[in-house]
Amino acid sequence: METVQIVLDKQLLHAADRAARRTKRNRSALVRDALREHLQRLDLYTKEKIDREGYAKQPETRDEAARWENEAAWPAQ
Repeated sequence: METVQIVLDKQLLHAADRAARRTKRNRSALVRDALREHLQRLDLYTKEKIDREGYAKQPETRDEAARWENEAAWPAQ
């Protein structure tokens, strides 16, 4: 692991320390976990944005959507 230095305002630092105590982690673990989760969300957002842009460039036609109708239906009993 690498040691880094970050600057936080007092309010954010106190909130982080309270959250660390509540979750029984130290401040560094809390920040690592929060950053990891944020980066995962950013990655997901980026992938969803790419998908939306792709569908906007080439929208699905009614025929393409109709092919999946039976797949979405409940099976006959």
